[in-house]
Amino acid sequence: MKAEILALLANSENQCLSGEELSRRLGISRTAVWKHIKLLQKDGYDIQAVHRTGYRLAGVPDRLYPEEIKRGLLPTELTWNVVYYPEVSSTNEVAKKLADDGAAEGTVVIADAQTAGRGRLGRSWHSPPGVGIWLSLILRPPVAPPTAPQLTMTAAVAVCKVLRQATGVDVGIKWPNDLMVEGRKVCGILTEMKAEMDRVHYVVLGIGINVNSEGFPPEVAPVATSLKQVAGRTFNRVDLVKQILVEMDQVYPDYKRKGFTPFREDWQQLNVTLGQAVTVTTLGESFAGMATGIQPDGSLVVEGENGVRSFYAGDVTLRQPRT
Repeated sequence: MKAEILALLANSENQCLSGEELSRRLGISRTAVWKHIKLLQKDGYDIQAVHRTGYRLAGVPDRLYPEEIKRGLLPTELTWNVVYYPEVSSTNEVAKKLADDGAAEGTVVIADAQTAGRGRLGRSWHSPPGVGIWLSLILRPPVAPPTAPQLTMTAAVAVCKVLRQATGVDVGIKWPNDLMVEGRKVCGILTEMKAEMDRVHYVVLGIGINVNSEGFPPEVAPVATSLKQVAGRTFNRVDLVKQILVEMDQVYPDYKRKGFTPFREDWQQLNVTLGQAVTVTTLGESFAGMATGIQPDGSLVVEGENGVRSFYAGDVTLRQPRT
């Protein structure tokens, strides 16, 4: 009911709607309307009550509420069921539990803060309240498990395009899952899945974006940045989330049919890895060389002193600045 009241107020073009009109449209009492208005005001919505005229929506809070994210999104094959938390340990962990319980494809878990946000290789992800986008998307692609990691690179292309277009910031992709600005990380993508030998049960696509952060802890400050730090202005997080969901809805069908192949050219144009001296660290070794290409399956080709290797996973360190 709160969502319906918000939709009516938001679509009233800054005009007041009386309690009687809201009551009639929603089929509830004026007292019930008043109670829901009070709850919305408690959530941070600036709803003004004008004497003898009605209610007017004067402002919305900078919170990633489902009502704000879903407003204006068109129905698609994905559900866009948005589950919001003011604070959570990790959106990926919550999403995996929901997926195990049968949550529909397209379920989005989003939080204003994480207390135990994670990146790849078990690294922590600084996720303070009110300044970033910390979300996880549940997908159930009908693909073989070995091709599921390609979704990470597909998502990197989608998110990179959105951030570049929406902010004007020169965001680039570092293989396999980091989005970089001026040599520092602005976004990380963590894909986790549950699968059997021949089928994927679900994939949880975790996306963490430093949007309006003004500073970072000393241990990550040298390697992290935010869109605000680079652009010098604040960005609307809800708008960015909407644009990311719309872009994912457009690329996901192609990924399900063709894997990473349709996105390989865009990845190469957006990347900051190819043509660089790199060190690729895996669980068992480190391999240094020149990153020379990306295979159709998303693996990174590195030419070293001891030959040419293709890596399907690993941690890449750029050994020299991009020229």
